[in-house]
Amino acid sequence: MRKRSIGLTRLPRALEVGILEPLPAMLAALNLVDTGARTNEDIFTGPSQWSPQGRVFGGQVLAQSVVAASRTVGEERPIHSMHGYFLRPGDLEVPITFAVDRIHDGRSFSTRRTQAYQHGLPILSMIASFQTVDEGLDHQTPLPEGLPDPESLPDEREQLAAIDHPMARFWANGRPFELRHVDGPIYVEPGDERTAQQAVWFRSRGRMPDDPAVHRASLAYASDYTILEPIWRRHGVAWATPGLKAASLDHAMWWHRPARVDEWLVYVQESTSASGGRGLSHGRIYTRDGALVASVAQEGMTRVPASA
Repeated sequence: MRKRSIGLTRLPRALEVGILEPLPAMLAALNLVDTGARTNEDIFTGPSQWSPQGRVFGGQVLAQSVVAASRTVGEERPIHSMHGYFLRPGDLEVPITFAVDRIHDGRSFSTRRTQAYQHGLPILSMIASFQTVDEGLDHQTPLPEGLPDPESLPDEREQLAAIDHPMARFWANGRPFELRHVDGPIYVEPGDERTAQQAVWFRSRGRMPDDPAVHRASLAYASDYTILEPIWRRHGVAWATPGLKAASLDHAMWWHRPARVDEWLVYVQESTSASGGRGLSHGRIYTRDGALVASVAQEGMTRVPASA
């Protein structure tokens, strides 16, 4: 079995990640350092991208955990599912250590557990499954009809540039993906319709390496951006709502078909429940020609002041 090579060896490491453009910074963060296998574990380390909130972006740790697990599986077995729990906020100033436990290798499937650590404590725990490429039954839920093309929607960088706030500047210029909400973003205002559904087009801000493993990990990265927004949209809450407290609690993802994240993808999302200070959202990611690429589910903490 040949180990997977992510193919990013020419990119800078932790000390230079903070000064890179957003897309190279993401790829550098995914370029984990293999520190060598220990007893029953493979150990990798990686840096974090800068964020004005001072916390590590959850999608980054998910993607890095996918990369770490993928490095211990042969290239002939791509990841098809993962389930992760966010345990603690990440520290931007400290590298993240990823310990991979090779739980099982069967004739068709491999299972891995990845624990992400900082300061000797786990910040994320993930279990992932990999499968040899196979043939079988094939069907999918179709792409909803009537979605506008991404080119017809406003560039959200221009909308965010008009907001004089560090988070707005970061969302406009610091993220490796560009986003275009079909019904308008809810950064400042929640929108007029109280609906628990939304759709968001996204793609990376530039050409990506051709390695399919990089695209699968990057898809996990991007899947964490907007998945909780249908909860807030349903209740008239915007990102800028005073006193809003939100955090991802767990994240599940299933990869169905290959896709490139440097081409437009549309993320169709719905929240099915909110109660007890938590909300649950589901998402389906499609190519623009209608192929279902991945399915996502996430529960998050969503605490909103009573006066909001």
